[in-house]
Amino acid sequence: MDVILLRDVEKVGLRGDVVSVARGYARNFLFPRQLAEEATKARVAELRKREDQVARHEAKTAEQAQQLAATIGKVELRFEMKAGPTGALFGSVTPTDIADELWKTAKVRVDRRKIAIDNIKRIGRFEVPIDLFQDVRVEVKTLVLPEGGELPSDEELAAMEAAEQAEAAPAEPVHEGPAIEELLEAEEPEAPETVESEAEVEAEAEPEWRADAEAALREE
Repeated sequence: MDVILLRDVEKVGLRGDVVSVARGYARNFLFPRQLAEEATKARVAELRKREDQVARHEAKTAEQAQQLAATIGKVELRFEMKAGPTGALFGSVTPTDIADELWKTAKVRVDRRKIAIDNIKRIGRFEVPIDLFQDVRVEVKTLVLPEGGELPSDEELAAMEAAEQAEAAPAEPVHEGPAIEELLEAEEPEAPETVESEAEVEAEAEPEWRADAEAALREE
């Protein structure tokens, strides 16, 4: 079924996108969490009208794009987010969040699809690239801070990220005592150096047969 995303959903789309998803996924996940709504004709028409209004504020020429780039280059966006001890966010900062904050901070409209970054999932300092026009790209300074706190130094941020990666890395197996292969080899019996042939076995048994035959002849 077709739905309109009310928020950015990773690997599905950005807010305002009309996407086709499985009916069960929509009813059991997207709708209960208010991440999407059904794409009725009336809502889609309303959405398109709003997108047209937003597009009027976007750069139409390279010169306009350069002017917007000069404005954006002076802006610093700030987001306060809940974060864990290693700096990982409980959530993320999405391209739509950046577009909304850019409008709120500098009254500059940009198409969220032109914000060339994946969701930000850690606290830190970021340079977020935005493609305003053909061959016109600007980076907006973006700070993602822990809620109610200050941003650590670059060295502390690097140490926190390394700690998170260490926690996520799978533990290496520890072998105590001999390796399994060595134990298996030790349990296997040693193969005999030589294997007697059938002729040799018959040759060894032949004297007993002859003795029995000769004894029988003597009795007769």
